[in-house]
Amino acid sequence: MKDLKYLFAYTVPLAAFVSFASTGIGTYTAVIYAFIVLPLLDVVLGKNTTNLDEEARNSKAVNTLFDWMLYFNLPIVFGLMSFCLFQVSTQSYSTSEWIGLSLSAGILLATNGINVAHELGHRQSFLERTMSKALYIPCLYMHFYIEHNFGHHMKVATPDDGATAKYNQSVYAFWIRSVSKQYVDAWKKQMELLSAKNCSFFSYYNDMLWYHMIQPLYLVAVLVMFSQTAMLFALVAGVISFLFLECINYIEHYGLLRSKTPSGRYERVQTHHSWNSNYNIGRIVLYELTRHSDHHFKSTKKYQLLETHKESPHLPVGYPASILLSLVPPLWFFVMNPRVPTEMKPYV
Repeated sequence: MKDLKYLFAYTVPLAAFVSFASTGIGTYTAVIYAFIVLPLLDVVLGKNTTNLDEEARNSKAVNTLFDWMLYFNLPIVFGLMSFCLFQVSTQSYSTSEWIGLSLSAGILLATNGINVAHELGHRQSFLERTMSKALYIPCLYMHFYIEHNFGHHMKVATPDDGATAKYNQSVYAFWIRSVSKQYVDAWKKQMELLSAKNCSFFSYYNDMLWYHMIQPLYLVAVLVMFSQTAMLFALVAGVISFLFLECINYIEHYGLLRSKTPSGRYERVQTHHSWNSNYNIGRIVLYELTRHSDHHFKSTKKYQLLETHKESPHLPVGYPASILLSLVPPLWFFVMNPRVPTEMKPYV
């Protein structure tokens, strides 16, 4: 029965459904749930710092239930977004209601879209990787698949990584740098991959070209199936979703740097190069993304097997609360700067 705890991750889509079916303050249901209810549950239910024993680890590694709980997010996300797009095409909303619906859709896409896509993108099977790319489509962030898997995991905790926030860098400055740099770096990595295969720019294997066709076609499909209003809404929701993703990138790697070895190369990624969080609810809702230190230490490890390490730096609060904290830079710096290891601070 304990394995079914990850069904709790579907409470975010449930909150999003309530938002999409509501008017007034009800359109903010997913926002209230994600940033008020979940942080409170994190505080009440606390942390879990235990790891699986060998028997449990071996059992969970081959249990396909954990995979199917990820797969179901594909119809859930596209189904709920279709319902939402129908609503905005047929209903009349005030400005505040539009904001509530947009934020709620962005939360749905960030948590059950991008987050699940991220997990599936690290898998080896063609089907799972295809599902990963499909979930990135409504988030308008398909290039993240290339940059994250072939760039970020190699460059994390170095100045060259767009997804690693610098010490004393605000989340808003980070948004600009991370979004732009990851896009440019995705193109660079794509060209490297094509060169390794001796393929031209217009090759079938140029995924970046495919992404630049698929995402506009998604928006055109929304326009044709629903309305111009729905297409604009889909665009806004997609942007909000990847900005939420960048908030997560920000809190996962803020201020952490790898040292250089005598050869001039960066040391191997270790469990102290990403921020970790063991708060129970955040772990479950985000499919253990919060045990990010172990994820970077061994990126092929499935979410249900991720572990906590004593040497990992730990966030003082769970992920939802950390995102809220990051949106107020002075408060974020006050809480987090003393926690950044002294040897990683740029002025040392």
